[in-house]
Amino acid sequence: MTIIILLLLAYIIGSIPSGLWIGKLFYNTDIREHGSGNLGGTNTFRTLGKKAGLVVTIMDILKGTAATLLGYLAIFESTSVHPLILGIIAVIGHMFPVFAKFKGGKAVATSGGILLAYNWPLFVLLVLGFFIILKITKMVSLTSMILAIIALIYSIVYYFTVEKDWPLIAMLVLIAVFIFYRHRTNIERIKNGTEPKVKWI
Repeated sequence: MTIIILLLLAYIIGSIPSGLWIGKLFYNTDIREHGSGNLGGTNTFRTLGKKAGLVVTIMDILKGTAATLLGYLAIFESTSVHPLILGIIAVIGHMFPVFAKFKGGKAVATSGGILLAYNWPLFVLLVLGFFIILKITKMVSLTSMILAIIALIYSIVYYFTVEKDWPLIAMLVLIAVFIFYRHRTNIERIKNGTEPKVKWI
């Protein structure tokens, strides 16, 4: 029963629709009706501006972090659930949130939050990589997919050089699948040369 509660909490945390709530509470705007219609940070930046976009992105990251760390709470200390499983559940909640008719974001920021809790050096590397790659590509979607591949390569190198952390590899394979699947329309636009580009970097 405790395991079920733990998994449910992870899903509920992931389901918090940051972009939707920030948009409605402070801007009287449903971001699902603007831009890409997505609830993530990118569409929030595009629809509501830099301040709202930054807040939503941070909130989405912290959802993954909070869910990953749930198992360390005293109430759950006797429950043996790998923290990465909780993080993945939160990502699923982010993509299919119960509070927003199961139509959520694209898994990028919340996945980063898992790494912030579980392997912070990789998180820092990916944040730095994000700005460098975005500077080159000008496309958040393409940058996100490239980072998913870089993270997976890092985990494999880490496995053979530092610690045999196969759960990290398994998680990042799943995350890469999620990210590429959620960006399938972006992939088509990239091929067609119609993918929106950022102008602030």
